[in-house]
Amino acid sequence: MPSIRKSLLQLTFSGAYLLRWNDKLRPAELVEIDKQAHKMLVACALWHENSRHLPAEERLALAQEIIEGGLFDYYYRLIITDIKPPVFYRIKENREHFRQLTSHVLKRLEPALAPLGDFWQRMQAWHTCEEESLARRILTAAHLYASQWEFRLIKPLNGFDEEMDEIDVSFRERLAGFDDVRGMPDIVKGNTALARFANLCGQLRFQIRWTQAPRIPATSVLGHMFIVAAYAYFFSQSIGACRARTVNDFFCGLLHDLPELLTRDIISPVKQSVESLPEIIREYEEQELERRIFAPLRAEGLEELVGLLSYYLGLETGSEFDETILENGHAKKIRDFATLHGSCNADALQPKDGRLIKECDKLAAFLEAHSSIRNGVSSPHLQEALARLKGDLVSSPLDCLHLGALLADFD
Repeated sequence: MPSIRKSLLQLTFSGAYLLRWNDKLRPAELVEIDKQAHKMLVACALWHENSRHLPAEERLALAQEIIEGGLFDYYYRLIITDIKPPVFYRIKENREHFRQLTSHVLKRLEPALAPLGDFWQRMQAWHTCEEESLARRILTAAHLYASQWEFRLIKPLNGFDEEMDEIDVSFRERLAGFDDVRGMPDIVKGNTALARFANLCGQLRFQIRWTQAPRIPATSVLGHMFIVAAYAYFFSQSIGACRARTVNDFFCGLLHDLPELLTRDIISPVKQSVESLPEIIREYEEQELERRIFAPLRAEGLEELVGLLSYYLGLETGSEFDETILENGHAKKIRDFATLHGSCNADALQPKDGRLIKECDKLAAFLEAHSSIRNGVSSPHLQEALARLKGDLVSSPLDCLHLGALLADFD
């Protein structure tokens, strides 16, 4: 089983520090973790559209390859972040140079990722294999879209930069090569429900978390979602979750704060200040999800995608943090983690964790607070949050996650 350590949590979080387009004038800081989250949200939609016709087993296999491929590429990117794309592509054209670069990257990543066992072996194989699969094409298409989305933000501010037109043409030409990936032409068009969904997801990078407590780095809702998804995936694997459950846990983590696009990030003390406020917020979120995302998708025949998003967001059961299975096409709430893990850990049931996702949500928040304090930016509010989060995690009933031992390394 994979062994989750402090180094893995910190490596995953480190993308919050890495600036993108840092040689261009930017209207807002663009960071690697936000781009990766946007990429994987688009990849989730593309996975659904390209696997609807596949048998259940192949569909799950494709989802896992996309998720792990996205993580493999993310960790690789953390090491080569200072290499500009044109230079990186030139290196890739020379097999020996690319082999040397990849060897260097894997050597740097080994201490943090080798304890993950089979995941580390698959990552090494991914970066030394040249065969193009559907998963790789989906990831590349999603990567190009998310990067172009950022480029369109900065282009109007960089009219003096002679590289802008060349970069613009490069994006359009490369994206045109993915017309065979179902859903991608609709996203590129820009006037479809799928394009609207992809665009709205990208806007979550503008919503900064912990607005009442200045931090370094100032993580966004979008980046936070990716961190939660990655943690959920590794913890699911560490406890022996079935393939469907690990896939569902990743996508649930990736989507769990999507409604905050419509309501903003409301901190827990405010939510809890009025007894009925959580219900009011939830009702408003569901109305806005229906109006701005689900209804347009349904109108264009994407009812199944709406069903998938609804399942991950826990709309049928009442919370994204419910233990859930699918029964006769509908979400069924399971009593607790022990029941889900003991009786429902089977692909056919499409199980999805609730408490485990919640613990990963808290763990990501703990890393956000801990990292800022370690970087010298603190406040009473941040110190109180750190102590509360650590207390909650250490006392978690999910003993199988070994959170107490894991957090002891942060002392």
